[in-house]
Amino acid sequence: MSRHLIDDVAVGWDELGTDLLDDAPPALVTALTGGEHWPSRTLDHLITPDGSPPVRMSVTDTTADEQDMQWGYVLHKEGVEVISLLHEDIGPIVSWSTDPRTAFNDHPAAWSSLDSPPDMRASRGRQPQSAPAAAPAKVGAPRPAVRR
Repeated sequence: MSRHLIDDVAVGWDELGTDLLDDAPPALVTALTGGEHWPSRTLDHLITPDGSPPVRMSVTDTTADEQDMQWGYVLHKEGVEVISLLHEDIGPIVSWSTDPRTAFNDHPAAWSSLDSPPDMRASRGRQPQSAPAAAPAKVGAPRPAVRR
């Protein structure tokens, strides 16, 4: 996943497609996409104000505010860390084994670094037919939240 999302792209993504699901069970792909397939698209044909070639955007504590970013995602071996940049500098980790049909609370304040990911439930009011979604355990020692 990290190779596809980070290493194999020159600048960034315009849209992530169903190619991310190439190795997923067909029933899951159908449930997530309605059976449609489309490729991921990279950011191409970008023009910079000074005409120089576009470069990948680096996000740091300093530049996150300047870039008006609200969410950050860090890929870890055990899952993806979801960071509400408006409220936290770190976030809880959602396990890679979490069913992708799971609905999450998307309010930024709900993603505290001291808690598990918020309010996960099966979408469309039914239980997923594949691996059940469970709140992932916090991995490692708790890290203190640093406020901006």
